[in-house]
Amino acid sequence: MTKIALITGGSRGLGKDMALRLAQTGCNVIITYQSQLEQAHDVVSQICETGQKAVALKLDVGEIKSFDDFVSKLQALLLQELETEKIDFLINNAGIGATIPIAQVTEEDFDRLVNIHFKGVFFLTQKLLPHVNDGGRIINISSGTTRFANPGYSVYASAKSAIETFTRYLAKEVGVRGITANVVAPGAIETDFNNATVRSNPQIKNLIASNTALGRVGQAEDIGGIIAFLCSPDAKWINGQRIEASGGVFL
Repeated sequence: MTKIALITGGSRGLGKDMALRLAQTGCNVIITYQSQLEQAHDVVSQICETGQKAVALKLDVGEIKSFDDFVSKLQALLLQELETEKIDFLINNAGIGATIPIAQVTEEDFDRLVNIHFKGVFFLTQKLLPHVNDGGRIINISSGTTRFANPGYSVYASAKSAIETFTRYLAKEVGVRGITANVVAPGAIETDFNNATVRSNPQIKNLIASNTALGRVGQAEDIGGIIAFLCSPDAKWINGQRIEASGGVFL
């Protein structure tokens, strides 16, 4: 039976590549988007051209009160469009970037980053657990900045560290259902994330590349294949792990 993946933040960047790679493996894909409707439709079209099914749903992962409505829409979509009731893979990818020195962080900044990167992931996962098939996979996206420190990333990285701890507890609690839970932690990736900080700044890009064992910054396609592998039968015994995909930065 065809597997179904739900990827939050799948309209661009890493999420887009994850969606396309999973479609290439034969998955049907549901992506969420917050505001980029046109880009989301483009991803859906690209997936449909491969022969797989794809749909897009609007979701703001920082608005926890909207999750019940989102789950109801997801249930209806699964039945109407994909002729099933549950998903197999949940990839919590959606996020935002912000470079703010500790002395300048406001409570509003703090709450926004924590709501999106930790609280939202926690409660969305909680809401979706009954709708994930036994034997499924949950993959949470973290960051290389939980291992090394970049000034300005204190709140972002702290929220991602919380996600890494949450994932281990999640793996422990859902293992009875044969569901695995893992973390993928990308390093610096050349996308539009955080106002395209890496892509738009040659000096930053060169600095990161010079401190990376493979001699370059990451590309979106460096991450999608790892997600596809973790959703494959070959990865069934990987559980509760943090997998850093950074090309060997700051070793």
